[in-house]
Amino acid sequence: MLFKLTDEQMMIQSMVREFAREVIAPTAMERDITREFPAENLKRLAELGLMGMMVPAEYDGSGADTVAYVLALSEVAYACASTAVVMSVHNSIVCESILKYGSEMQKERFLKPLARGECIGAFALTEPHAGSDPSRQKTSARRVGNDYVLNGTKRFITTGKNAGLVIVTAKTDESARHMGISAFIVTKDIPGLIVGNLENKMGLCASDTTDLTFENCRVPVENRLGKEGDGFTIAMTALDGGRIGIAAQSVGVAQAALDNSVKYAKEREQFGQPISKFQGIRWMVADMATEIEASRQLMLSAAAMKDRSENYTAQASMAKLFASEMVNRVTAKAVQIHGGYGFIKEYPVERYYRDARVFTIYEGTSEIQRVVISNHIFQDKRSR
Repeated sequence: MLFKLTDEQMMIQSMVREFAREVIAPTAMERDITREFPAENLKRLAELGLMGMMVPAEYDGSGADTVAYVLALSEVAYACASTAVVMSVHNSIVCESILKYGSEMQKERFLKPLARGECIGAFALTEPHAGSDPSRQKTSARRVGNDYVLNGTKRFITTGKNAGLVIVTAKTDESARHMGISAFIVTKDIPGLIVGNLENKMGLCASDTTDLTFENCRVPVENRLGKEGDGFTIAMTALDGGRIGIAAQSVGVAQAALDNSVKYAKEREQFGQPISKFQGIRWMVADMATEIEASRQLMLSAAAMKDRSENYTAQASMAKLFASEMVNRVTAKAVQIHGGYGFIKEYPVERYYRDARVFTIYEGTSEIQRVVISNHIFQDKRSR
């Protein structure tokens, strides 16, 4: 590995690897079939301090850096991508947003339980007609006395059913476009928050995805995250961190696909010898390993930039873009190496292939990542 890890980072990676492969992995295929939410996994992750990894100890978190976090997240994704996506949204987007933008009251009331894993967090930005362009969202928040009244519908919300707390973006000033968006912390016990049906998804089946509808949902003013109009900035900042998390998920799933392919190729015999002896298979494996390592380095580089408090927006998009497209190529090759067995659920590469498909879509499609990266490049060139 080109990136030099500290002893603490390697210790965290080793600990999570052992836990994930011994505790999480054995039931991943069963959860994929039953679509059972991995509540017990998340409870165990919380006991290990993995549900508030980047939250300081003063708010009951582990105080780990981003590099340690993405190493841990990759190991969880290696074992179960459904568990990893819940862990990722909870840590990268929800905890980080409240830590960065929350008031002291909000950190005490909301961040501490989140960091302890007593409450799972969700993030509601996407709407039926506002995905890649969040400025077109229609959910509104009207100030009435000491409350905001929220109305609207959010779509494709990860952990929408099982989360105890949701960060919701809504328009407080329709005329100001993206600068009129604000963010609110909405707990599930607030009347007017309605959870829709579970989506029947191709992959990540144990992670629930739902609509969230707000019908005259009254949220106290003190639950507004940041100032009025800060919602777009909060969302974009959260997505930067979340994109590194998706790169980590991609690396974990891809590594699992590679490892299973190598194992299968050594055992499967054709024409009197293991298929691992054939050049066609060996070159496929070489390409898979190379792309995974490149993605890992992009992931670690973006995470290290975040830890150094540098502007990492472009690097996060590069890591997300390359890693998410990489995992789709790698899992496809893993299915090909397995032949007919790769197409049936007896072997996990079938699940990896389905789980990986959404990585190029959520938290910003590959096309949006290319917009972010190219904008950064041309802006930098104009400034020189």
